[in-house]
Amino acid sequence: MADDHTHVQEFFTARAADWDARFPDDGPAYAAAVARLGLRAGDAVLDAGCGTGRALPFLRDAVGPVGSVLGADVTPAMLEAAVHAGRSRGARLLLADVARLPVRTAALDAVFAAGLIAHLPRPSENLRELARVVRPGGLLALFHPIGRAALAARQGWQITPDDLRAEPNLRALLKRSGWRLASYTDESDRFLALAVRRD
Repeated sequence: MADDHTHVQEFFTARAADWDARFPDDGPAYAAAVARLGLRAGDAVLDAGCGTGRALPFLRDAVGPVGSVLGADVTPAMLEAAVHAGRSRGARLLLADVARLPVRTAALDAVFAAGLIAHLPRPSENLRELARVVRPGGLLALFHPIGRAALAARQGWQITPDDLRAEPNLRALLKRSGWRLASYTDESDRFLALAVRRD
């Protein structure tokens, strides 16, 4: 499994120091996506693949001082950038692979995952692990601050029919992994799929 992450770690390690500077206007999009989770005071939430921690302050505000916020990432340099940016306050950061989370079964109320799905080496298994740590009825937010078409244009590639984030593909993938797709938004200024942990 470690080999699956070598490319991801190399990619993000090289970009960690200036990652936030590359996307300086994403804060409102993160705040809006976190709000859609409907978190309550006292909830426990994981930011899976938290990177530099851009969602962590919004998650902390949503669950309040009695809630619990975890941020997990496989790249040490991204976690260091989160600490340097001051986003680790009120959150516990974990150097962890989403395929093997050091979290008890059904311990969480929700998982937030920004830009994660494209980097999962085994999407079905990895999403199943996220389902394991969430209570039945809990939520998963798969988010990106721009939609699929805008992202493809920015990065110079074409969207193909087998894109995991296409609604039919994502719906089937989530179903196989213990989730039910509850809502799907793919617009120029955001991608947000909300899924419910099945019993």
